Order: sequence, then C-alpha cells, then structure tokens
Amino acid sequence: MSGGGGGPGPLPYSMRDVDGSGAYNNAKFRHRSRLKMASQALFTNSSKYQCGKFTVGKFLSLLMVSGVIYLLVHKSSDGFVSGELHEKVGNTHTKKDFPKIRTFWRKPPRLPPRLPPNEIYRNNSLLLQSPQSEWTLRQKKVKEAFEHAWSGYRNYAMGYDELMPLTRRGIDGLGGLGATVVDSLDTAIIMGADDVVSEASKWIEDNLMKKLSEKGQVNLFETTIRVLGGLLSAYHLSGGDKARGDSGIPMTSKRANPERLLEVSKDLADRLLLAFTSSPTAIPLSDVVLRDRTAHAAPDGLSSTSEATTLQLEYSYLSTISGDPKYDLEAMKVLEHMRTLPTVEGLVPIYINPSSGQFSGENIRLGSRGDSYYEYLLKVWVQQERYRDTSLKYLFEMYTEAMKGVKHLLVRKTIPNGLVFVGELPYGRNSGFSPKMDHLVCFLPGTLALGATKGITKKKALENHLLTAEDIDNLQLAEDLAKTCVEMYFVTSTGLAPEIAYFHIEGNSEGGPDGGNKSSQYVNDIIIKPLDRHNLLRPETVESLFVLYRITEDPKYREWGWQIFQAFEKYTRVDSGGYTSLDDVTSLPPPRRDKMETFFLGETLKYLYLLFGESNILPLDNGIIIRSKLVDGVIVIDLEIIVMQSDMLILEY
Repeated sequence: MSGGGGGPGPLPYSMRDVDGSGAYNNAKFRHRSRLKMASQALFTNSSKYQCGKFTVGKFLSLLMVSGVIYLLVHKSSDGFVSGELHEKVGNTHTKKDFPKIRTFWRKPPRLPPRLPPNEIYRNNSLLLQSPQSEWTLRQKKVKEAFEHAWSGYRNYAMGYDELMPLTRRGIDGLGGLGATVVDSLDTAIIMGADDVVSEASKWIEDNLMKKLSEKGQVNLFETTIRVLGGLLSAYHLSGGDKARGDSGIPMTSKRANPERLLEVSKDLADRLLLAFTSSPTAIPLSDVVLRDRTAHAAPDGLSSTSEATTLQLEYSYLSTISGDPKYDLEAMKVLEHMRTLPTVEGLVPIYINPSSGQFSGENIRLGSRGDSYYEYLLKVWVQQERYRDTSLKYLFEMYTEAMKGVKHLLVRKTIPNGLVFVGELPYGRNSGFSPKMDHLVCFLPGTLALGATKGITKKKALENHLLTAEDIDNLQLAEDLAKTCVEMYFVTSTGLAPEIAYFHIEGNSEGGPDGGNKSSQYVNDIIIKPLDRHNLLRPETVESLFVLYRITEDPKYREWGWQIFQAFEKYTRVDSGGYTSLDDVTSLPPPRRDKMETFFLGETLKYLYLLFGESNILPLDNGIIIRSKLVDGVIVIDLEIIVMQSDMLILEY
C-alpha cells in the first residue's frame, strides 16, 4: 500500500512516542553511546550512594572512570571506535585474544537512511545497469513475447496457417501450407530460440512437401513472401549458401537442414512459376492451384501492381543458390515490362491487367496494392550489385523518379501541428487529393533512409560526402514520416495504430472522430473513422524505426519502439498463448479480433528484437534487407531480406 507524500517509515513503538501534535519522534530511538549511559549512571541525582561516604561501590566507580580516561588519552592509532574492525583476519584465526576493553565500548555502526521501495529499485538499476544492458533486457522481453506467441500457435494451431488465440484453434486462410511455421523460422534463428527452430524445422521437413502436392489454390504473392521467402531466409541463416559472413548470429546444433529447405523451395517455386508462364504477358496471374500445377487470374481478371512486382528478390536468390536461371528470368520480366508503361511522375495505378499488360484505373497510393512496388525498385537494384550501373540502372532511376513524384503530388502537412504524411490520388492526378494514409505506408521511412545512405550510417555518409542534396532531403522526409507513423499509435487510447488514418489539412472539410487520447498534442490532426480502427499487429512502423535507428543512431527510435511493444503486450497478449488483433484501438478496453497474423512473428517481433539489439548483429552496411526474413548484414525492411556478401546480395520479401 502506498501512503501520502512522505513514503513508508518505521512505526512508533508505543503511543508514548507520539508527541502532542501526533508526530512520531524518531529521535527517541537513536543509538545511544555507552559512555554517555555510564556517565549518566554515575552522576544521576537518584544514585543511592552518597558522595560523602567512600564506599566500595564508589571506589569501583572511580576506578572505572579512571580506566575510561586512560583509554581516551592512550587510544590506538586505529581509533577508539573502529580499531577492532581493522584487525587482520588471519590474527582472529591464529590466536585466541581476550576481549579488549574498547570492544565493550564500541559504538554501533551508523545505519543508512531507509528509502522507499521504488527509490531502492531505481538506485539499484542505476548502479547495476548500463544503458546497453537496459536494451539487452528489453530485447529479452521481445524474445519472450515471440516464444509466447509461438507457444499459443504450437499448442492450438500447429500446421495451420494462423492461430485464432481467443478460441484456441487454427485456421487456413493462406492456402494451408503452415504459413506461421515457415514465416517464424528465420526469426527464431536470429533470436536463438533453439526450441522453436527445432520444432519448426521438424514440421517443415516432415510435412511441407506433402502439403504442396495436396493443397489447392494459393495466392502467388502471399505464398511467395511468407512461405518461399521464409524457406529461403532460413536456408541462408542455416549456412546453406556458405556466405554467412559476420552476421553476429551464432550457429547452433539446433538448426534447419538447408538441403531440405532448398529442396522444398524448388518444389514450391516450380509450382508457383506457372503463374508467370501461363500468362499471355509479362504480368503473372494472381493465383495458382498447387496440386494441379495450374494458374488463373483473379475473378475480376486483375492483379495488384504491388503483388506482381514484389516477387523478384526471392526468385533471383533461388536462381543464385540453385544454379537454375529460370526463376530469375521469369520474375525480372515483370520489372522490365513495368519500365515500358506510362507513369504519373513515376507513380503508378494500383491495378494491372495480366491479359493486356496495362494498368487498370487511375487510383494512385502507396498503401495497399501499391506499396511494395516502390520498395522493390530500390531493393532489387541493391540486390543485383553486379548490374547496378549497367543493365539494372533503370531500377534506381525509376525509384528516384517515383520519390520525386511522392514529394510533389502526395506529401502534405496537417493542421494545426504540421505532421507530414503521404496521401492518395484515388482518381488520378487531375482529381481531388485524399488525406488518407494506410498503416502500410509506414514502410516508406525505412525505404527512403535506405535509398539515401545505402545502409551506412548518416554520420559516416556525411563525413565522406556521400549524400547529395536530394539524399539529405529524402532522409529528412523519412524522419518526418516516421514521426507521423508513431503519432498514429500515440494518439489512440491503446497506444496502437489504426489500419487507416485521415488527416486534417488546410482547405479540406474531412471530419471524424479522434483517436481517443486527449492528452496527445496531435489529437486534432488525426482522424480515425469507425471502420478503420482495427489493428492487425502490423510491422511497417517498427520496421522503419529499426532502419532509422541504425542509420541515424538517434535513440528516440528505440524509445518509440519500446512504447509500441509495451502497448502490444498490454492489449494484445493472450494469457493462454499468442497475441490477438484488435477491432478498435480507440476504445478501452479494446474489443479483440480473434486472429494472430503470421507477420507478427515473421516481421513485427523480429524488427523490435533487432531495434533493441547491437548494431553489429546483421549490420545494415554488411548487407541484408528483409521484410519477413533476414540474413547477414541486414537492412530489414518489411518482409524482405537482402543479403550482401562480397558482390552477392540476396533479398527476400
């Protein structure tokens, strides 16, 4: 129990020790000197011995006083009070001394003042913990969260795509290939969660190949980034391509079998390749029937632009490690075709028709169905190091043009407080601007920072004059957008971001409810509509915080990530195992949605773990980028993995 302002204190021994004002007089119980006690006994008026009579008692008293005076005059150099405290330990064991007179007169040691429990904890923390050890403890908390999430999945949904943690059962929403198992494996390797590595690897080796021959329809994009990407990153992290480099991740006996992972990867990729080879154009069909080895378009005949253009990292890497160029050739045809299509200052519509190879509609946004197209322009260029300045130079040029278009057409500031955000053009450049931003857009700060410094720190890039004016501008935009993404969390009652936010801007009458946190400075800048209030445990913001911390070395990105992690722990953790999505982040307590997405283990917790860890663990300037996976020298960004080792680079989405 806590009291008023004074904090806890010792209780009085009796009510006589409480003065008239009701205050306890602690001075009554200070330790008293035995010399004072003896003197008082000698000279008290109540002594029954009379001064005029020289009795035996008087003599003994006088003798005692004389002895005390002698000791005071001839005390040792060690001091009257503390001398015996300095006796050699050896002497106490080698000879038996009789007690010295001063032993009986030693003053009790002075006790330190008592502190409230919270002060004791704080002071001990300051003494025992360095700032680095604090982040090590926080990183450990993330690992514990990962293991808790896995325990729920293993106990109630092992082999299913996803866990429904509230009803404690599994669901197959991604084709039934055990997506959570595969998507979690590389995270477990990075964290050193050996039991998870062992369990996931065994399930893959025993079950996945069989499922590939039995299962029906899967989405090309989702299966590539979650399953094929998961297999390939685990293959790399398990030493499969012999190019690990100094990733800082120790090899353990409990690891996946890289040969088996490669075998399964090739089988899956061969089936998915039908989406490319069955299309009349370079744009792949959206769906594949695994057991029949057939492919078909979506019911409306369209593919998402992001889905068609977010496949190249995985297939290119598979060609590298398998020695078979067919995977890379088919995937790269897509980007070569995109190069020929018209754009709006580098920006493209979110739908494309695989039958005609042309865009469909004019909706332009960097949220759903558009986002990762812009990521892969940069990341494929980074991955293909040998060809950056030759045959694939066009990829960086397309990325650069697109970022200029974003700044010119989509970037705005809110009122009244000037948050920077990226909006949409739902009907093209000649129609109205929409101040709407998906949480998915929060991949962009990390991508901009990576594009500006190519993974080295801002300090090093500036010292070596490696940044152009445009790079510096893009890096500033990255930091501004990261601030907005974080405020989308902090403006809500739960501290967790909605799926979509709208923003107040000058001249726009868009209105709606706020996030519920009235203490937020930005409560009047951000609007969260009822249908957009859900949170799916997405990784994009913490992904960008990780990249920005590594590049800028600014500790605020770590602190923001820790606050977000604490909110996940408080509102989404399920005691029986797993974490759950939320239906409304603006309400307390938040209504919960019975679903744990694979990317919570495959990405969100991975980025948080790396954010709180040492920068020499999967260093950005050594080579990797990931989104869902990641490997040596890493630039983790949303679900991919780029591995740069000497002149080779791997990227996986």
